[in-house]
Amino acid sequence: QLQFVESGGLLVQPGGSLKLSCVASGFTVDYLAVGWFRQDEYGEREFVATISWVTGVTYYGDLVKGRFSISRDKAKNTVDLQMNKVKPEDMGVYVCAAGIYRPVMFTKGLDADFFGWWGRGTQVTVSS
Repeated sequence: QLQFVESGGLLVQPGGSLKLSCVASGFTVDYLAVGWFRQDEYGEREFVATISWVTGVTYYGDLVKGRFSISRDKAKNTVDLQMNKVKPEDMGVYVCAAGIYRPVMFTKGLDADFFGWWGRGTQVTVSS
């Protein structure tokens, strides 16, 4: 069974940077899209970024485009999220998720329901 363990969440000042990491295990298929979502204090999930495990093609949410970068390392089974120029509204629990690849997962038609495997998340706090 596919499982994720996220790490890297911490307290960061506005304008700062940090890197989140998601280690995956239990792969049975390669044709996956792996993404990061931000969960707020009300449990609402907001899409952040996604990457195709096979091709490395990426897609970003409008609020993070140009500031965050998602990457994957096939040898280490990791998906990282580099967060730059962090803003207070970026605060939340960042959760790693995966789903069987669909082209719509790289468009504005993306839906969290396309992702069937979810990690527990890592907390990012933005405060001066």
